[in-house]
Amino acid sequence: MEPAFKEGDQVLLSTLNFNNLKVPKKMTESLLGPLTIINLIGKNAVEVKVTEESSRKHPVFPVSLVKPYFQTEGERFPSGKKNPNPPEIVEVEDSPGPVKKIIKARKIKLNGKYQRQYLVRFKNQTADKDKWLAEDAIPDGNLHLRRFRASKRA
Repeated sequence: MEPAFKEGDQVLLSTLNFNNLKVPKKMTESLLGPLTIINLIGKNAVEVKVTEESSRKHPVFPVSLVKPYFQTEGERFPSGKKNPNPPEIVEVEDSPGPVKKIIKARKIKLNGKYQRQYLVRFKNQTADKDKWLAEDAIPDGNLHLRRFRASKRA
């Protein structure tokens, strides 16, 4: 059973049988509108006020191609608040703390370039929390790198 329409109702029009569109069929919207019903033509057809997009189309369509249009809550109630209290953003600290020492060095290839990384142990952390970091990402890197290189020479 088709929904009962009346003059002044807003509807969506199916573009299923539109074959002379300027864009490929798969790129078009499946429903056009909202359009306003101007006139009812019997029980099986409606005349709609056409837009510029569909101005070359005859304005009378079968009821089977017309679907009722329902506004979203935001359109019906523009002053209504969607989310009055957004969740707070908690910043997570990346570094687990100050550096205890640098344990190892390695050279890896990233984006076609070689980069030197260092295995860093942090104070008050166990060995399983060690991280491989680039030279510029190590907090107080110069001091710890000098100590690491001096220990390798000795």
